[in-house]
Amino acid sequence: MPTIPILMPQLGESIAEATLVRILVEPGVLVEAGADLFEVETNKASMAVGSPCAGRFVQVTGKVQTSYAVGTHLATFEISEEDALALGFVESEQPAPASTPAKATESLHFQFSEEDNITSYLPKVEPVVGGLPVPAGATGASYISPRMRARMTELGLNASDLAGIAGTGAGGRVTVEDFESFLRSLEQHRLTPASSMRIAVADSMRRSWSRPLATVGSPVMLDALLAHRRKTDPKAGPALYAIRALAIALAENTAVAGRLVGNRIVHPQAIDIGFAVEVEDGVLVPVLREVDKTPLIKLVPEYNKLVEQARARRLPHDPKHPGIATVTNFGTFGIVWATPIPLPEQNLVLGLGAGSKVPHWSDEVNQFIPVTEAELTLSFDHRTLDGGGAGRLLARVAKLLQEPEKL
Repeated sequence: MPTIPILMPQLGESIAEATLVRILVEPGVLVEAGADLFEVETNKASMAVGSPCAGRFVQVTGKVQTSYAVGTHLATFEISEEDALALGFVESEQPAPASTPAKATESLHFQFSEEDNITSYLPKVEPVVGGLPVPAGATGASYISPRMRARMTELGLNASDLAGIAGTGAGGRVTVEDFESFLRSLEQHRLTPASSMRIAVADSMRRSWSRPLATVGSPVMLDALLAHRRKTDPKAGPALYAIRALAIALAENTAVAGRLVGNRIVHPQAIDIGFAVEVEDGVLVPVLREVDKTPLIKLVPEYNKLVEQARARRLPHDPKHPGIATVTNFGTFGIVWATPIPLPEQNLVLGLGAGSKVPHWSDEVNQFIPVTEAELTLSFDHRTLDGGGAGRLLARVAKLLQEPEKL
């Protein structure tokens, strides 16, 4: 009688490996179709592997409490020739039907030759060792085996450290052998220790990227802002104007700065806005408190003080850290457009690009005039804010920047 393999099944779209937990049938036993043969488990769920049809459980090749890639041969199953034919493991020997008689084609409105006849066939199902919706060698298979996770914990590494490793396992899975080979290859390169600041930034960005993030952008004219800055004392930088404008806009609708926890939006209790300050080998984000209630002119001394403390790496401990949103002026580096990433505890980051002179059509004089324009971007957590809401928030900030005297 023909035999067929029982393979490790695909238990999820991104699952490339599972553990054989228990064997439910002794070898040599006859079972009915759908009878449970094994119990397998992943880090997400456990399930039973059933027999595809009636037959005899012949031989077990898998070992209990051992992890196997999807498509691995776990056992051999003996079935009847009829079932093997139905499952596609045996090719049909049914002769192809004879060509259509000439009389059957006389009344048709088209002609075909004998070569055009379509013969019926029984599709052959070939069990594949890969057995994966995710093709081997593709990225995105994120399952980490217990053995692999233990090795990473031993070295103090996390899943993001595997991003540069090409996996050879099923579904592109990075095996322990791939990992050890990668570690050996590192010794051929120049290695320097990462600073504690760089480690902290890396961890923050890793946690931030666990959410669906999106960015929208729009140009904003800065002429009114620059004119207002020239006649005020003390003078505020463009970033502080943006901080104040964002705070006012968020105070008008606190839900857009809220955090999604379960099935509820948690609104902020205060409009505290952080701002990015570049320091050696990293970025610090000091926070201005209750910015919506503090006029721009009164924010300048506190802003300048926090910038100096951040650059000296002497920011005081603040139990209310980190605020509800951040403003980053990447235009100081000559960058025109960027997609900054919100902090893990925040949903929003407003970015201001480098300003430049561009032609702008004026309906008042009916001609193009030179204006100073910069790109304003808003990156946000897409779970709490959609493109329309983000666009309206960005438009409100841009409008406030056109009216700096109200800030």
